Amino acid sequence: MTTLLDVRGLKKYFPVRTGAFGSETRVVKAVDDVTFTVRRQETYALVGESGCGKSTLGRTLLRLVEPTAGTVALDGTELTALGPEALRRMRTRMQMIFQDPYASLNPRMRVGEIIAEPLATHKVGGRGQAREDRVLELMRVVGLRPDALRRYPHEFSGGQRQRVGIARALALNPEFIVCDEPLSALDVSIQAQVLNLLRDLQDAFRLTYLFITHDLSVVRQFAQRVGVMFLGRLVEAGPAEDLFTAPRHPYTRFLMSAVPVPDPRQRDREKLLMQGELPSPIDLPSGCRFRTRCPFATERCVREDPAEAADGERTWACHFPLA
Repeated sequence: MTTLLDVRGLKKYFPVRTGAFGSETRVVKAVDDVTFTVRRQETYALVGESGCGKSTLGRTLLRLVEPTAGTVALDGTELTALGPEALRRMRTRMQMIFQDPYASLNPRMRVGEIIAEPLATHKVGGRGQAREDRVLELMRVVGLRPDALRRYPHEFSGGQRQRVGIARALALNPEFIVCDEPLSALDVSIQAQVLNLLRDLQDAFRLTYLFITHDLSVVRQFAQRVGVMFLGRLVEAGPAEDLFTAPRHPYTRFLMSAVPVPDPRQRDREKLLMQGELPSPIDLPSGCRFRTRCPFATERCVREDPAEAADGERTWACHFPLA
C-alpha cells in the first residue's frame, strides 16, 4: 500500500506561566519530534496513557492547532505550508470524529442541520431537497432512522450521537479521518457496534484512519500498525501483532501486560510493573523521559536520550530494548 499521510519531526509546544503571579514562562512539549507514516486504507492506532499527547497530535495533523515545527503531508501536499483558502479546500479530504459525541454537537441544531453543516460550509451537495437527500443517505449509511432528521442531539443515546458525528465526518467524502477516542464515552455494549460500523465504512468508502485510543483490546482487532506515545514522544511503532507478541520498549510491555486476557491459561503470564510517578510535562527528566518509571533504567538512561532504532517496520527508542 502507498503512503497517504507522512509526518516528519512534528512538534507542538505550549507556553505555560508558572511561579509567583505567573512570572515565569515554561514550555509543555505536548508533541515532541514525532515521525511516522499512515498508508492508504489502513488503520494506524496511536496509543498511550492520558496526557501523553495523542489527541494534541491528532489535532495538529489537521491543523486544528498550529504545529510548532515539522511537516505533515497528505497525499504529497504539505499541509503546514498551506494558506487559509488552500487549507479550507484540503479539509474536504480530512475529517475528525471526536471523543465526546455530545460535546462535539451543537445542542441548538437539529441532526439534519448538523450533518449538513460541512456541505453548506464548503458549498457542495446541492441545495434544498438535493442536500436533504444527501443527509438522509448519510444517516442511512451510519444506521440512523429518517425520523431523526429533525430531532435534537439530547434526544439520542450516546451511541446514536456518535453515529451523527460519524455521518458529519463522512459528509464531504474524506480520504483520511482522525478518530479521537471515539469509543471511550460509550457504554461497553455500544462500543462494539460503533467499532463494527467504522470497519464497515472503511471497507465501503476506502477510508484511512488514525485511531487514537487507550483501549489496547480494541487496537489488536482493528489496527494494522500501532504507534506508542509517552510524554509527547513516539517510543515504539510497528505492526500491531508484533507489538502485542514481542514489544521492544519497556513502556509498551507495560501497556500490553495491563490488557485483560480472557484465556485462563494466560493468567500467569509475565507482567511488567512500572515504578515511580509520571514526570511532569513541564519538568521532564534528563536523558530518557521514561527512566523514572522504568525497572531497567541505568546511569546511561539518565545521561542520554535514546536514539531511534529500527528493524524492518519496527522502530523503538530505548537503550536496552527487550528481546
